Amino acid sequence: MTNNILHVENKQLRRARVFTLASLGVAVLAGLILPGVGVLLEQRPLWIVLGAVGVLFFTAAQAGALYATMTPWLTEKVSRRLLVLFGVASVVSVPLLAPVGPAIWYTWAWVGGAIAGSMPLLRVRRTPAIVVAVAAFVVTAATAVWADKSVSGSLWRAAGLALAVGGMSVVYVWLWDLLTQAEEGRSAQAKLAAAEERLRFARDVHDVLGHDLSVIALKAELASRLAPVDPGVAARASGEVQRLAAEALTKMRSAVDGYRVVDLRDQLAAIVEVLRSSGVRCTVTQPEADLPPDAAARLAPVLREASTNMLRHSQAKWCTIEVTHDGGEVRMTVANDGAGNAKADRYSSGLTGLADRLAEAGGRLRTWQEDGVFTLRATVRA
Repeated sequence: MTNNILHVENKQLRRARVFTLASLGVAVLAGLILPGVGVLLEQRPLWIVLGAVGVLFFTAAQAGALYATMTPWLTEKVSRRLLVLFGVASVVSVPLLAPVGPAIWYTWAWVGGAIAGSMPLLRVRRTPAIVVAVAAFVVTAATAVWADKSVSGSLWRAAGLALAVGGMSVVYVWLWDLLTQAEEGRSAQAKLAAAEERLRFARDVHDVLGHDLSVIALKAELASRLAPVDPGVAARASGEVQRLAAEALTKMRSAVDGYRVVDLRDQLAAIVEVLRSSGVRCTVTQPEADLPPDAAARLAPVLREASTNMLRHSQAKWCTIEVTHDGGEVRMTVANDGAGNAKADRYSSGLTGLADRLAEAGGRLRTWQEDGVFTLRATVRA
């Protein structure tokens, strides 16, 4: 999992993360309670203290390593330190816990099982994970011999706890991975759509102006060279430059006008398809008759911005898009339930810029949030 995922801000992902952390907490409790029973059964004061230190140190390190599993936005340095700390705690727990507890209680065997069961949950490669898990069972058998306890009893206990820890948690961690990957996909999809649109417009501008600007540059250079030699020819070349520049300006305006003249129905259909493919139930209400071209051109960028924000900054389950044409006014309202407690990025100016442009044309753009529903309403003259 990459470390560049944005911090979880929407309610649905936050709940999924809390639920998965709770399932991992069961594994941590197993690493705390079962060896802790051995400490409680111990009669020697020194070993009670050493055993308690070993249990608490190991449990804290295991919790930190599993937390790193569920927090992909942590830096690689911090994640590595938490994993190293878990490894150190695993090694230190052997001399601290192996002699602790009566013969009937296999204190370190529970720790070995917790180590082996945690391996599938951590962000480590398969080969090192297998090596560590096997080493945990080997050390479990060795500590049983050292502490004069049953080797088979230690191994059975360690294996049972390893299966319980891994079995209870690995499915939830896998589902969490799927959720975060889906969130990354939604964000990448929105960025890709914006990038493709910019690329298309840049290509259109290049096709329109590239040739004319090259000719203008050559004509201007010719006029500059002929000015001292033949002013008449230079003047005609300058006039040609002026004519070509005017034609290029006309073509540029035509290209921009063509870019801005949009079919709002097609825009709505494309955006609804993207939203539905991302798991957002979308309901659209629009007038049967086509909107005036100027109104459609002004509403289209607002619709694109609203849908992009919905994909990138929310986890909406549903959205509604309503377009009404009432007399001399066209109103578009976009609402979704994925706002949560997220706040606008202070560096973002998309909606602010659209509001300014609508205001210049006599339109209005309002946004508000109520009961977890974010609503955007744009109004333009028909």
